[in-house]
Amino acid sequence: MNDQTFDQTVDYVIVGAGSAGSVLADRLSEDGSNRVLVLEFGGRDNSVYIQMPTAFSIPLNKPRFDWGLYTEPEPGLQGRRIHQARGKVIGGSSSINGMAYVRGCAGDYDEWVELGAEGWSYADVLPYFKRAEDCLYGDDEYRATGGPLGVCNGNDMKNPLYRAFIEAGRQAGYGESRDYNGYRQEGFCRMDMTVRDGVRCSTANAYLKPAMKRDNLRVEMHALTTRILMDGKRAVGVEYRQGERTYRVQARREVVIAASAFNSPKLLMLSGIGPAEHLREHGIDVVRDLPGVGRNLQDHLEVWVQQSCTQKITLNGWLNPFGQAFIGARWLLFKSGLGASNHFESNGYIRSRAGLRYPDLQYHFLAGAIAYDGSSAARGHGFQVHLGANKPESRGWVKLKSADPEAAPELVFNYLQEEADKQAYRDGLRLTREIFAQPAFDPYRGEELSPGKDVRSDDEIDEWIARTAETAYHPCGTCRMGTGPTAVVDPQCRVYGVEGLRVVDSSIMPTVTNGNINAPTIMIAEKAADHILGREPLAPSDAPVFTLADWQERQREGRPERPVADPTA
Repeated sequence: MNDQTFDQTVDYVIVGAGSAGSVLADRLSEDGSNRVLVLEFGGRDNSVYIQMPTAFSIPLNKPRFDWGLYTEPEPGLQGRRIHQARGKVIGGSSSINGMAYVRGCAGDYDEWVELGAEGWSYADVLPYFKRAEDCLYGDDEYRATGGPLGVCNGNDMKNPLYRAFIEAGRQAGYGESRDYNGYRQEGFCRMDMTVRDGVRCSTANAYLKPAMKRDNLRVEMHALTTRILMDGKRAVGVEYRQGERTYRVQARREVVIAASAFNSPKLLMLSGIGPAEHLREHGIDVVRDLPGVGRNLQDHLEVWVQQSCTQKITLNGWLNPFGQAFIGARWLLFKSGLGASNHFESNGYIRSRAGLRYPDLQYHFLAGAIAYDGSSAARGHGFQVHLGANKPESRGWVKLKSADPEAAPELVFNYLQEEADKQAYRDGLRLTREIFAQPAFDPYRGEELSPGKDVRSDDEIDEWIARTAETAYHPCGTCRMGTGPTAVVDPQCRVYGVEGLRVVDSSIMPTVTNGNINAPTIMIAEKAADHILGREPLAPSDAPVFTLADWQERQREGRPERPVADPTA
């Protein structure tokens, strides 16, 4: 191809202005020497529903901001098709998510290295978490101030239920962590969120919009990238549609795909990079046979364990029109109050059984009883914990339904297909009930609302999980980083067998981290930017990490203050 076939030429093309793409846009353009073009199918984020933290459930369900993707019927979830909200807006899913800031545990990244992602150990990635962060609590070996991404606790756990949850975890024999994003993830702790001065701190707010003031960065919105343009085995640009027109742009240096765990493999396959047989089924010429593209799909499921509350102190008391108007008005005027929080202000990480080196269960505690997407709420007052088994063994895939770039991909997660995943939820529910039965909740605890006292046996728990579990919105793994026949990118995020092409987003995670994945996705983009620019990686950290002594034999640290075999009995 010669230059005459292109409408414009830049140094880097970034596909996607989401959690990773916004970071890349900032870092690749910051010294002014590179011309960078970002292509984003969504539009601007100038909606109060995006910027007000408490309103996050609203953009999750708005076609203006969400791609509107659904899985195929999932056998492990009674054939339900699960909504997979993904941000279709600058900032991507960081503009519509729950703003939870969770780095994961050290063992997650050491596992990546074992799977061939050399240079991505916890010691390697911790400096990039720190580079991104502006932590309200100050800095130490693990946390930092002065970075683009604001991190705080919302309303500082003013509601006593948040501290009751932490104390109940301690009473049940688990430790209290000073900082679950620091030395010790395991235990119970206040929870962090990506909020600054009462406003959502998406990657659009933190990285992209400040960078858009530069002359060398251009962001095209409502631009659908349809394929990567190839010259032999080298990516030389992309083709995209905007309105009724189709454009071709040349990338002198590299094309970087940051389009999500769904759309990154989709775009690779549309461009002839993927499983050869699958591409031929759709009449796509094979450029590079990469069997791993679209495979290894992982996600977190979560269920809500709800209790009624005997005191009228929960968020349910604010769910009337007057209460919501008051919250909104205070936020609009002062950026404070309940509107300035996602309301997940305490959390916990425990192991479902002895013999696990690191936690595999995650808790988000909410001082209310309401669905994550706001679709339903308990009558009266209640509180709940979101329980997730965070190291699933089940794997799914992303495939093309057609060669039409506007067609949604086929999504199959195979949730709960592995027996170990089901057992983790059985154990998790029983451990959760034990935590709620501790003395710290005595002043507040009413009857169990969900799943209810009749759900006790393994079969009953399995049925409840299959009927009620929802995605935690953490899809990843479909362009796996590492080595072996199903790896898609190398440890510098370069697509195997293709020059000038990288993938940088949650799709490159070899395994899902133990927690929400937005913080790790931002870290991935921070680190990848150094690889793309040819910089030396930041020096590894030597900060120590916590491991429970005798973890081979113990599920928790101490003896529960109130042992409870079955609180629902």
